[in-house]
Formats: sequence, structure tokens, C-alpha cells
Amino acid sequence: MQQIKGAVLKSRLAFVEEQAGKEGLQRVLAALPEGDQRTLRMLFTSNWYPFELGKALDDAIVRVLGGGRPEFFERLGAASAEKNLSTIHSGFLTRGDAHAFLAKSPSFYSLYYEAGRREYTPTGPREGVFTTYDAETYSAPDCLTVVGWYRRALEMCGVTGVKIREEECRAKGGTVCRYRVSWE
Repeated sequence: MQQIKGAVLKSRLAFVEEQAGKEGLQRVLAALPEGDQRTLRMLFTSNWYPFELGKALDDAIVRVLGGGRPEFFERLGAASAEKNLSTIHSGFLTRGDAHAFLAKSPSFYSLYYEAGRREYTPTGPREGVFTTYDAETYSAPDCLTVVGWYRRALEMCGVTGVKIREEECRAKGGTVCRYRVSWE
């Protein structure tokens, strides 16, 4: 069973509270089964949790706060990058070198997900592709958080004009999740 780190779930909860206050967070939690609510209130950042818990949380966030718009998750991914890469994982940033940062994709992936892997391949001086393989579970909202996370992370490296397009998505019938990234 695919699992994700508590840090991912905590980032999502913190983003909800920043965007909608404590009342908004309570509304999101109330939209979940009681067992999920209890787990989410007692998270440990270094523990592994079922991916399905994260998916249920994502669905509740979209329903309660996102107005049904999954694009909300790009903002959530960006907030997660900001929080984690400005503190505990700041050593991953590579000022002005997008390729060096993106080459660390396998390490980023293993920090947040227990199964599967992510690889990065440069395709030009200012372009590359990162691909997620063998994830046991996946969701379209989670893929959007990946887009937002990488965009903000590259900006934090000092890279400008970042564009990320998901070319293939397992949640939409693909065999992998593949993202093309380019910058100025």
C-alpha cells in the first residue's frame, strides 16, 4: 500500500488554515470520516500514512474550499515547497541552476512517498522532463501539487519564467506521470 509522509499532510493542513483560517480547517476536517479526522489531528511529520488518507483530504479540500476546482492544488504545492524548502529541506536548493535542482528529483520523491520513483532528464539548456514511475496510488490533485511544488521550488532557486506541463498522468489513464519543465 502506497504511503506518504506526515509532512505532506501537515503542509496541506497548514495551507488550508493559512487560506481559510481555523474555521475553514475545521470545515475541511468535518467533511472527513471521524477516524480520518482523528489521525489528521495527531500527525507526526516523520511517520508514514496511507496515501488514501491524503487523497480523502485532497477531495475534502476541493469540495469545501476549492469550489470543486482542482487547480487549488497548484497553490497548495507551492505553499508546501515554500514551507519545506525554506526550512528543513533548504539544502536541496541550488541557486540559479535548475538542472542541478531537478536532478535531485529522486531524493525529493523518496522524502514524501514510500513506493515508486521519480527521474529527471534534461532535454535542452533550459528544459527537461521529470517522470514518476511505479507509484502504487495516484490522483489528479496530487499531480497538481507536484506542478505547484516544482514551480515554486525552481523560483526559490532563482529561476524565472518557469512553465510546467503534465504530458501524461496515471490518474487520466497514462502509464506514468510525466511533466515537461522549461524556464527562461
